[in-house]
Amino acid sequence: MGTFRRLIGFLRPYRRLWAVSFVLALLAMGATVVSPALIGRAIDRIRAGDHGGLNELAIAIALLGLGRMLLTIGRRLVAGKVSLGVEQDLRDRLYGHLQVLDLGFFDRWQTGQLMSRATVDLSAVRFFLGYGLVFIVQSLLTVVLAAVAMTIQQPLLTLACLLPAPLIVFVGHAYGTRGRPAQQDAQQAVAEVTAAAEESISGIRVVKAFAAEERRERVFSDAVDHAFAKQLRAVRIDAGFQPVVQFLPQISLAIVLLVGGRMVVDGTITVGQFTAFFVYVMMLVQPLRSLGVMLGLAQRATASGTRLFEILDREPAIVAPPADRVKTLPTGADGSAIGAVVLDDVTLRYPEQDVPALQDVSIEVQAGERVAVVGQTGSGKTALMQLLPRLYDPVAGRVLIDGVDVRDLDPIALRHEIAIVDDDPFLFTATVAENIAYAAPGATREEVVTAARRARADEFIGELPDGYETVVGERGLTLSGGQRQRLAIARALLAGPERPPGPDGVRPERGPRILVLDDATSNVDASTEQRITDALREVMRGRTTLVIAHRLSTVLLADRVVVLHQGKVAHVGTHAELVERSSLYREIVTYGLADQVFLTREDRPTEVQEA
Repeated sequence: MGTFRRLIGFLRPYRRLWAVSFVLALLAMGATVVSPALIGRAIDRIRAGDHGGLNELAIAIALLGLGRMLLTIGRRLVAGKVSLGVEQDLRDRLYGHLQVLDLGFFDRWQTGQLMSRATVDLSAVRFFLGYGLVFIVQSLLTVVLAAVAMTIQQPLLTLACLLPAPLIVFVGHAYGTRGRPAQQDAQQAVAEVTAAAEESISGIRVVKAFAAEERRERVFSDAVDHAFAKQLRAVRIDAGFQPVVQFLPQISLAIVLLVGGRMVVDGTITVGQFTAFFVYVMMLVQPLRSLGVMLGLAQRATASGTRLFEILDREPAIVAPPADRVKTLPTGADGSAIGAVVLDDVTLRYPEQDVPALQDVSIEVQAGERVAVVGQTGSGKTALMQLLPRLYDPVAGRVLIDGVDVRDLDPIALRHEIAIVDDDPFLFTATVAENIAYAAPGATREEVVTAARRARADEFIGELPDGYETVVGERGLTLSGGQRQRLAIARALLAGPERPPGPDGVRPERGPRILVLDDATSNVDASTEQRITDALREVMRGRTTLVIAHRLSTVLLADRVVVLHQGKVAHVGTHAELVERSSLYREIVTYGLADQVFLTREDRPTEVQEA
């Protein structure tokens, strides 16, 4: 019941509209309940030969039918608006909540699972709150009003007619106990099908490259079979419930025919009175049947609500500090960014991981300094970079930017100051210009073009069909890896808030306070790499830059190099210093293409020295 009450809470913004829908339903049911009484009186007029009275009753019945039609149309229009409004609110709330959740959440959840909750489950909740709940209320109103009218006319016959009611309540309770878990299992299985399909479609290039179509088809088929079994169980429970609910009103009809028919024969009631009562009983049959269907919808909606609240109840691990504790990053005398970085005895452990990704790491980077970070796979290079924009929080130690602990900053403001270019850049299905300006939606076309030129992207953009207005395909896969890389670098150059003018009235150049490059030249050929390297050398000048490097050419751009080994700092120094005293670093330099040699080397014990 807790989940159900929470779902009802989504109707709160629409309580007036829902009240209007309820009133319209009440009036429509009132018109419906009056009709049988008029029909009974009309039959008695027929038997009495009263033509005038019959004409009046026929007109009244027709007008009641017309009124009920108009009321029902109005109710459906209002209910539709409520339904769509609830759906919109749910989608906005779910999407907004997903945006504030930490990366640790997405590390553990499949995209297909989230998509299923945002579509299938949300639609089930929306349909029930917008329509199903009104139908349940309408059905209950019909039963109550019809029972009141029947009691007023024939109390004893009404009592006999309602004998099966406790059985209906019992069956409904039993269905709820078994039906909701079955529906929840079925919807989880459908989500697994969605996840399998999404994964196969997203990875279709890998699937085809390894001729793995049959294997993926088997994976998908297994998910479908599992969903079929779970849905079949839910259908079996539903199949056992619906016919029973539809059968029990037939007992009432039999009782009415048996007892009421004898009363007509004995002259206790007239044929018209019996007919009116019988029509009331028939009115009870359809609502009870609908009630069974709507209860099924309620079970599905509750199961879906449980799955939605599983996400909505997840508290984000990365939150802004209280308003009275929020700090801001300082700027230079001329209003420009500074960019000093300190990692003070930092330990990072990912959720549900026993071994820390980083342990007791201490690094100090001066403002404007360029630092390369090297190390074998799993040494903690990417983990270190993820601490700066506070994508994860350390379990021990502090991360300081310009002397301010990142946990004392608003995460959104912090991330505006840091631009990241990784080795597999993501582009949106939008124009080239929109992708470059993604970090700065208010950037002018001149700023976009300047950033593209500095990233050496302008040359290939000019060859695209519509230049800067060319729409790139999903994830940017219509472009080559090197082209995507250069667009990502251009995008990073426009990151950072627009800064106020300094004392001299000159507004500092737009750009990030800190630039993070995660092997940003990995997907380009040698000649393109040289052009990007030249661009990066210009971009890095005067800006704090941290580079995850796998190529010697990138390492040589840095002022200092940090060597990580098994999550700890092994060595820190300039390129020349490390060549002299670090065998691990010398191996990288000796083989040149460190991404092929260094990352595949056998893991040999390495002496960990203090930085």
